[in-house]
Amino acid sequence: MTREEIVAAIDEEISRLEKVRSLLQGPNGSKLFVSEGFSGARKKRHLSPEARKRIADAQKRRWAKQKKQSASNTAK
Repeated sequence: MTREEIVAAIDEEISRLEKVRSLLQGPNGSKLFVSEGFSGARKKRHLSPEARKRIADAQKRRWAKQKKQSASNTAK
């Protein structure tokens, strides 16, 4: 390829990218993929007391099972 052909190929690619960019932007230059009023921060999720208790009980059962297994392994 000659230098002129490389420059022409680059110009074509730039032209295509500019067209894609204009399609991805809204009519007034705003980005289409960003919703209106998006602050970027996630809202904090809250658990009900019942859900918190179920999770705590399940974790305690896992700890008890692990403790029982480690005790049986050391007894051997």
